[in-house]
Amino acid sequence: MELKTIKLSKPADANLIVGQAHFIKTVEDVYEALVQAVPGIKFGFAFNEASGPCLVRHTGTDTALEQSAVAAATAIGAGHVFVVLLGNAFPVNVLNQIKSVTEVCTIFCATANPLAVIVAEEGEGRGVLGVIDGSSPKGVEGEAEQAERRAMLRRFGYKQ
Repeated sequence: MELKTIKLSKPADANLIVGQAHFIKTVEDVYEALVQAVPGIKFGFAFNEASGPCLVRHTGTDTALEQSAVAAATAIGAGHVFVVLLGNAFPVNVLNQIKSVTEVCTIFCATANPLAVIVAEEGEGRGVLGVIDGSSPKGVEGEAEQAERRAMLRRFGYKQ
């Protein structure tokens, strides 16, 4: 078995969700979940088929995001892994809807940070072991950082 670190690239203003599902029907079901969650959502979705022709299946509402999702899923190369790239929405707007899709097994991450996926390769297959999402902590927040965090959530409209 060989371990690999796959660094994913994405458009600067996009958010990324990486997960695992178990059936080709995931492509249509996640599409429907996303368009119902956020009116006018811009996204790209790619799913690595794990049997049969083993294709990267894809869909979306934005061609560039869809192409980026395909590139990320292809780079990961693990069966049943999917990638969602969000343009005008945040993961918090869609995660519950994605997790409620029957075929979705797990979500590895949802981030706008630089992302690396840890992949194990053995024989003809690959599997995701985990992710490296952003940077390590540089300290512990104090009162000023707590106040800024609370203010930011209110600016974004997540808290009153």
